[in-house]
Amino acid sequence: MNILLHCVYYPPEVGGLESHVHQLARGLVARGHMVRVVTSRSLPGAAREEVMEGVQVARTCFPMRNPPGWVLHSLGSLGLTRKWARWADVIHAQAFASIPPCGVAAKASGRPFVATLHTSHFLVRATRPHWRPLLGRLVAWPDHVLAASSEIARVGEDLAPGHRVEALTNGVDTERFRPVPPLLKEDEVKGSILLPRRLFKKNGVEFAVRAMPRILESVPHARLLVVGEGPERLRMESLAQELQVTERIRFLGSRPHEEMPGLLCSGEIALLPSLMEATSVAALEAMACERPVVATRVGGLPEIVDESVGTLVPPGDPEGLARGVVELLQRPDLAQVGKRARERVVRHWSNDRLVERHLAVYQALVEGRRVPEPEEMEMGAP
Repeated sequence: MNILLHCVYYPPEVGGLESHVHQLARGLVARGHMVRVVTSRSLPGAAREEVMEGVQVARTCFPMRNPPGWVLHSLGSLGLTRKWARWADVIHAQAFASIPPCGVAAKASGRPFVATLHTSHFLVRATRPHWRPLLGRLVAWPDHVLAASSEIARVGEDLAPGHRVEALTNGVDTERFRPVPPLLKEDEVKGSILLPRRLFKKNGVEFAVRAMPRILESVPHARLLVVGEGPERLRMESLAQELQVTERIRFLGSRPHEEMPGLLCSGEIALLPSLMEATSVAALEAMACERPVVATRVGGLPEIVDESVGTLVPPGDPEGLARGVVELLQRPDLAQVGKRARERVVRHWSNDRLVERHLAVYQALVEGRRVPEPEEMEMGAP
């Protein structure tokens, strides 16, 4: 099968959406399918065209990182998307900004059209009256719509009454993300808290920094390892200095995705203090590396994290965050909690299962059949 994916951001960009689309593309190629990706040249040094692990990638113009920039990218990518649509058997838009060029290309070529709703950007705009009519039309356009969490699926169905949106949690390459030797010094792992978050307000890094003084009262050897870059970095460094915890926090900046298994294994637990979230690929990756997770009770995080694999805490609450971290670090069965976390990811959210579901959707649409329910696939129904 020839599969065309469209996504505003793609590696070497780093982020949950980028990781999800790349892992899906790799998994489809591994099954013997041909995959092409239309994306943006959001990083100046990125190649305009290249083949990445068997995936043919083309990058078109990208003027700015905001809604007007997404619109201009959609318009600028339309020509290539229409051209490659004639090659494709199925077209898949990843996130709402990719739906217009894919929808136009699908109509012109007569190809079936799938879309996945990702990210908190969608949730934020769905609350704004002037965005809702547009988003409703976008949700109603594709032949089948997926969503990265149950929350996003519910919002999508509210925007487009009568149109079903299927919740499908993102997947993880459990061969790549598994327990490996720590990338940082092994003798520093105990008490280390790995925070894999880009430094944007919605990711709640501020509350992790504010929680550190309370954490250190109970766990004096604790340290926070922040993996990610963003506009909040200087403010976070200043806040750490103000709270006198600079020596216990390391800002590691943006790191290549291939380093993430070793970095995740450099922490004893992982921390996701998000204020908004779809389904956190970072949380799933940490769990696949046998790292228990402290996460906020927002978005899709409660769908993957509970007391058996970590703990959930209120968003925007440094005191609650500190309690959750301390209680988890002090659990005598912490290693067993990590093993259960990996077992859960392998069973429910491996990339293999994600690829299987996508192929079932694609194949049904290409053949003009009803898309089978996930439960039918599990029962072996045709």
